[in-house]
Amino acid sequence: MRHQRGAAILTAMLLVTLVATLSAAALWQQWRAIEVETAERAHAQSRWLLQGAADWARLILREDARNTTVDHLGEPWAVTLQEAQISSFLGNTTEAMSEHLQGAYLSGQITDLQSRLNVLNLVQDGRVHAPTLLAFGRLFEALQLPADELMVLVAQLQIALAAPEAPSTGPAGNAPHPLLPRSTEQLGWLGVSPATISRLHDHVVVLPERTPVNLNTASPLVLHACLPGLDLALAQRLAQGRAQNHFRSLADVVQASGIAGLSLNDGMHSVGSRYFEVRVRLRLGSVLSQERTRMLREGLQVKALWTTREIPQGASVQ
Repeated sequence: MRHQRGAAILTAMLLVTLVATLSAAALWQQWRAIEVETAERAHAQSRWLLQGAADWARLILREDARNTTVDHLGEPWAVTLQEAQISSFLGNTTEAMSEHLQGAYLSGQITDLQSRLNVLNLVQDGRVHAPTLLAFGRLFEALQLPADELMVLVAQLQIALAAPEAPSTGPAGNAPHPLLPRSTEQLGWLGVSPATISRLHDHVVVLPERTPVNLNTASPLVLHACLPGLDLALAQRLAQGRAQNHFRSLADVVQASGIAGLSLNDGMHSVGSRYFEVRVRLRLGSVLSQERTRMLREGLQVKALWTTREIPQGASVQ
């Protein structure tokens, strides 16, 4: 009898353990399903909000083109949107939506990509474009970057722009054909070191066609690089002066510089832009998301060329 009673107790304990294990597993699966559903919902909401922000930026750029072909840093598109609660923009008529977005915060900015030196300008019709090479040389010198890296960049760019099917002769024909980058971060494909890329990041750009530098939005360093005869001190004064009165034509630039013989041309210099970058950052609860969209404006048409989703430093992305 004692043996039978002990076996019954052991069986009961095993059954209790089994039930507890099954219950814990069921609870874990339920919790996991809720977590997955929450993450998917947050991801969908983030994508919707980021797309909406990009569309809003596209509208701003289109409306700007209705008013003038001159682009400068005093226009609405150039104002950085500091982090703000999305529900504060919705008003009282969308109370339900506002409550749903209480934890959503948005920030962003539009950058004129033609405020920078375009790497593709270095080569024209397969040959090195001397005025652009001079501008890059001045930039490298001002940033104290190695000139030999600029030469490597130009040589590799020529190869990358050459038609891949073009016949090659000699040992060089066996060398790998470098890929043509589409962003500054990819200049390593053309032999530029990470340290140099980091220093160049805010001053150069890779655009799919030749583009002039917008002298209304270029930094003093870029002004110094692309305007021969303009030292850094004069470039700084030129930038300060344009903050009060932006340039409406290239003639305004010559007059403001005080250099009568300043050489400008439409191929390298302008006062308007077509390429922009929209960067949007969203904080939805504990989740941070960031997207970067390159846009091309042709007249009143503004289209997205490509979008890159980025992970902000220290962010928790689901």
